[in-house]
Amino acid sequence: MTTFSRKKFITTTMAGVAGLSILPLLKSCKTSANDTIRIGIIGLGRQSVFLTEGFQQIPNVKIVAGADVYGIKRQRFEQNVKKIHENKNQTVEVKSYLNYQDLLAREDIDAVVISTPDHWHAIQTIDACKAGKDIYLEKPVTATIHEGIKICEAVRQNNRVLGVGSQQRSDNNFQHARKMVQEGMLGKLTRISAHVGPPPSPYTLAEETVPADLDWDKWLGPNPYIHYNSRLNPPISLDPAKNETYWAEWRYYQGIGGGFLCDWGAHNFDQAQWALGMDNGGPVKVIPAGFEGQDYISFVYENGVIVANEPFTEDRGFGVKYHGENGWIEVIRGNYTASDPSLMPEAVDLDADVAYETGTPHMVDFIESMKTRKDPIAPVEAGHRSGSLGILGNIATSLDRPLDWDPTNQKFVNDPAADKFLHREYRNGYKL
Repeated sequence: MTTFSRKKFITTTMAGVAGLSILPLLKSCKTSANDTIRIGIIGLGRQSVFLTEGFQQIPNVKIVAGADVYGIKRQRFEQNVKKIHENKNQTVEVKSYLNYQDLLAREDIDAVVISTPDHWHAIQTIDACKAGKDIYLEKPVTATIHEGIKICEAVRQNNRVLGVGSQQRSDNNFQHARKMVQEGMLGKLTRISAHVGPPPSPYTLAEETVPADLDWDKWLGPNPYIHYNSRLNPPISLDPAKNETYWAEWRYYQGIGGGFLCDWGAHNFDQAQWALGMDNGGPVKVIPAGFEGQDYISFVYENGVIVANEPFTEDRGFGVKYHGENGWIEVIRGNYTASDPSLMPEAVDLDADVAYETGTPHMVDFIESMKTRKDPIAPVEAGHRSGSLGILGNIATSLDRPLDWDPTNQKFVNDPAADKFLHREYRNGYKL
């Protein structure tokens, strides 16, 4: 067994766009001094802070607007971006909006970053497509499979570039593992352990008073009503400056999120789908835990490979393990382990002090795709199909039985009861 555990994943700063030279699966970065791209960010929570830092490190990219339903987040956004521009000796007007539609109406904005809660993704993405904006969309791309189908249609019908924030596709370790699998270095692939965590839990948080500057009705949007709790919007402050200390917990509860199964599934199921060449496909069967000899939620593919939400390390870390007849590979962020030295990537030392979400190669890939009008490394169909696994796993868990899935037509096989879960009912006034 060979292990490489140094922090070699892609967390470079743009002192580091040169870091792209170590990414054989990424296109080279091409920028022009007169080719500025102006970006607006919709959803100004914790992830947007990382994304703002990352995109602002790319030459000729400027963040000029933001939108959020929480007033203090709009204030933080304006302060942070103005400070970034000042440090670069740039004069850029930065404005924030309560209504994201006002941001989309600006003709001077080329692209939007959507980092709102999942239940808003579909409507906002389709609106952005219709407004002629390219889109960097956080994962998971949607909350339902029907929503995913509709955003794929909107992207193609409006000739937009959409990149999904599945940044592990731009990580050298994950890229190399996929290359080894697809080149047959493991022999016949038999199983993929893609550990992502459990389905969502019932919403049991206590009701709290909604902050005065948070428009809770707009936060809910198309989602059925739930009461407010601050764990859904972690507290921040401007003086003294203090950002969120934990991820917003809406993602972990039934009715507002898909649990770890969707949240982390959009990363590690995505790696499994990518390695299997299933960016436009998926499994043919979904097995909930405890059925047909599977201890964990599992997905069966037509070629017989099983992808299972099962841990494979003592600390039960989230990652991917590829099992083949001739060996195996384990990849967790910052750690690559294999059964044989021939399966290892070249050792590359990069700055490990930068947050994983701020690593720029994935964002550079999106910006370059805007310029070339070609699909990025994580295109919309791949994000939709990978996100579908978590949704399918939740449906099978809710129904407590195995389900046969038709990945071509994206429906269950002769199962109207299960098909009812392919979409959800929106609140009055909202539609795709």
